[in-house]
Parts: sequence; C-alpha cells; structure tokens
Amino acid sequence: MPNIKIFSGSSHPDLGQKIADRLGLELGKVVTKKFSNQETCVEIGESVRGEDVYIVQSGCGEINDNLMELLIMINACKIASASRVTAVIPCFPYARQDKKDKSRAPISAKLVANMLSVSGADHIITMDLHASQIQGFFDIPVDNLYAEPAVLKWIKENINEWKNCTIVSPDAGGAKRALTEMFVFGCVSSKL
Repeated sequence: MPNIKIFSGSSHPDLGQKIADRLGLELGKVVTKKFSNQETCVEIGESVRGEDVYIVQSGCGEINDNLMELLIMINACKIASASRVTAVIPCFPYARQDKKDKSRAPISAKLVANMLSVSGADHIITMDLHASQIQGFFDIPVDNLYAEPAVLKWIKENINEWKNCTIVSPDAGGAKRALTEMFVFGCVSSKL
C-alpha cells in the first residue's frame, strides 16, 4: 500500500500494531514523552510529506492526556505536509456529553469535534458513538463503525448456550441496541 503511514498513540499501542500487521505495513516511528511540567511532547520519527496518515489513539484510560497527544500528533503530521490525516478513535472521548442537559452545561463532544478539526484532521473513524448525532458535530467526514455484527458473530461462535443468554446495557441509551441484538439472536419476538 503506497503512501500510507500508520502511527499509534500511547493509549493502545497493541491495537495500532495489530492494524499495521493486518495491512502488512510497518507501524510508524513516534516518540511521546512528558516534560517536567507534564506537557505532552510528540516527535514523529519519519517523513510524512505527501503521505496518507492514520493515527490510532483511543479516548479511554487517561482521557485528557490521550486526547491532547492525539491532537498534537495530528497537528505534527499536518504541519509536516501529510497529504491527509485520519484519526482512528475507537472510543470517542467525551461522547456522553453530546447534549445540553442542564443550564450552563457544555456540549463537550462538540468541543472535541472542533479541536480535532482545528488540529488538522481530515477524517475521523470511530466506533459505536454514544449518539449518532455526534457525527453532525463535524465539518469533516466521520465514519461511525458498529461492533455489533462482530460481537454477535463472536458470541454465536464461542458461547455454546447463546440462545439462553441475556444481553444487558450499562445505560438507557444502550438498551435499544441490546434489544436489537436480542431480536437478531432470536431471543425476543417481533411483537414487542
């Protein structure tokens, strides 16, 4: 695959490596460190001029540090003349803050969308957004991938008594997806 570079942030280097391996590519060289005042420093260790760059960084764990590292990596690649920068964000940070639910409350998911765009991202790939409306917060293309088909396949292949299983949701927003999965499994009748 010519003109493609994949870099991984520090949130999940194994995932970045697995993606690169699956594509038959080398993971790009990047060094991240913290200055004594805890500022994040990112050094891209190879040329990205004219390249189609993919940066894999999840918004989990140390969310604020990982988000800032992602923004800096995007900007570093953009000002180093990358042709296009795609942020691969399996867990979108601040996705649960997608609406104004009380007065003086921020819509933090929109703020993150703005920061990604301003940093230089040309495209976002994420998974299972808390609410599909978050895609509308961007002025750049967003691909919201769904894990449900892969999860259902894994359950059917690896759990012997899958027809007797119970699918639960951590919150009301996921209850609709859980019900859909149960319907797909054949555990719920269409008359509900």
